[in-house]
Amino acid sequence: MRWLLGELATSIAVLVMLQPVLGSPVQPDRVIPLRPRQTIIPGGKPCGQNNATNRGCWKNNWNINTDYEISRPPAFNTRVVHQFPGPTIEADWGDYVVVNVYNDLQDNGTSIHWHGIRQVGDSNQDGVNGVTECPIPPGHMKTYDFHALQYGTSWYHSHYSNQYGNGVAGTLIVRGPTSANYDIDLGPYPIGDYYHDTADRLQLQAHMVSNGAPPDSDNVLFRGKNINPDGPGGAYDRITLTPGKKHLLRLINPSVDNSFTVSLVGHTFTVVATDLVPVTPTVRSTLFMGVGQRYDVIIEANQPVANYWFNATLEAGGNCGTSRNRYPAAIFHYDGASTTALPTNRGSPVVATCDGETGFTPIVTRSAPASLFQPSPLSVSLAFPTNEAGAAVFEWRVRDTAISVDWGHPILEYVLEDDNTGFPGSVNLIELPEANVWTFWVIQNTFPLPHPVHLHGHDFLVLGVGSDGPFDPATMMDRLQFDNPIRRDVEQMPGGGWLVIAFLTDNPGCWLMHCHIGWHIAMGLGVQFLERRSDILDVMHLDQMVPNCEAWRAYEPTSPYLPKTDSGLKKRLGMGMGMGMGMGMSMGTEWDGEPVVRRIG
Repeated sequence: MRWLLGELATSIAVLVMLQPVLGSPVQPDRVIPLRPRQTIIPGGKPCGQNNATNRGCWKNNWNINTDYEISRPPAFNTRVVHQFPGPTIEADWGDYVVVNVYNDLQDNGTSIHWHGIRQVGDSNQDGVNGVTECPIPPGHMKTYDFHALQYGTSWYHSHYSNQYGNGVAGTLIVRGPTSANYDIDLGPYPIGDYYHDTADRLQLQAHMVSNGAPPDSDNVLFRGKNINPDGPGGAYDRITLTPGKKHLLRLINPSVDNSFTVSLVGHTFTVVATDLVPVTPTVRSTLFMGVGQRYDVIIEANQPVANYWFNATLEAGGNCGTSRNRYPAAIFHYDGASTTALPTNRGSPVVATCDGETGFTPIVTRSAPASLFQPSPLSVSLAFPTNEAGAAVFEWRVRDTAISVDWGHPILEYVLEDDNTGFPGSVNLIELPEANVWTFWVIQNTFPLPHPVHLHGHDFLVLGVGSDGPFDPATMMDRLQFDNPIRRDVEQMPGGGWLVIAFLTDNPGCWLMHCHIGWHIAMGLGVQFLERRSDILDVMHLDQMVPNCEAWRAYEPTSPYLPKTDSGLKKRLGMGMGMGMGMGMSMGTEWDGEPVVRRIG
């Protein structure tokens, strides 16, 4: 897995243990210790075992129609995986996942966020420093544990500054039923941007208004591979299809900035899941993938034995990322074809946009009552304040606030301490005190660039998306879908447009919502929801965070690279650093004795 790379990534070891856990009711239990494996209580009518002709069934008693919020499968297996650096983490639906993260970095904290995992009753396992925990300081370890209540394809990554852009990320698979049959699971297929420079330095460049648009990616990698677009070297990734068979492919976009429209010459995709939500099988010839989004698709090898281009096309205007590789591609190789020849059929050109996908129908239904629609506005804007040297910088704001969290005092620690003195305005926090009520949000984009909006702790209902200016509930209600709309954890909000979402307050905790473009969240594009504060202490042991926070606070005064000068969620340097950075600044340049990037070894 190439995209876990370099000194930074190899300084984190991951131990994965899958252990049994009891089933739970719809609402989170009070915290109880893990107990030995229990007798499995059937979750539904017997339907057989999951196989090539029965993918809708899971372990005989659970199936594609099972609602995990009502009937939760227990663990079936215990597995131990120890790999260095981080592996693809694989689990079965219902398993309990335990991960020990060791921070062997010299001068950086770290954290691991389990992207898309709802963490029902486990907000303190969400891995967002400054929100749900303190960073793990150098030389320390943190154990994450959570129940895999969802199934499908996702990934994990650091939420400490822009570390994931330097390679601290990996893929995550939870095996379960599928809404259509297939023969072969090809596994995770990450398609992500790649930069020769560090994410820290690139963020400095992107932050300065004088540098213009964000930097191009140097390449786009398929499972960590591609040719070098600037010269010799590298190789196309090749994945093998078996003639006559149906293949499940787990598409992931773990980029920092680039979104793609993917296509396979001569073939179609049968989409069976959007993010971690199973959907009615839907055939598409192309798929737009915003940063952080995933699709489980089935590809049937029903074409002549040959090699075929698998293309990732970027929007030509540069509105959702740019790359030095103008034609990113991999090769899908039919077993029996040449293993060295390039495909000969380029296919029809794909005109890529930055528009998100629509028209998918979740199998397990969720509907929000239109009669209760009283939306709260969340305006997203771009400002151009100046730093201490008078240089203009980009600053993204939600509710006219650029989020900035305190690594040493996360929001859940306020809850543990029963601190009612109020939260700093910079943490951009919204309290949702009521239980099990629908909340509706109109996210209004006042700038022409789109944003992939990611919400932690929920798979939200996408009630509507528009690219035509402000949303007006007086005239646009007929454009919203309340009855079982598409549901996911990342949705593309159009430039200059709007996104209307809804979610039920059924998960006590503190949940970050942010743009998943690394440069944008680094510059402040985020907001927090403190959901059901009064219930949080009843469903999780927040005192478990104390040792790590104390270790972090002991480390902070000793670090030559703190206090932080970023949003705390991704790297955001330039504000208050004394001077701006031009594109020609060398690696060794310092500001007031401070190195440009944090040392990683």
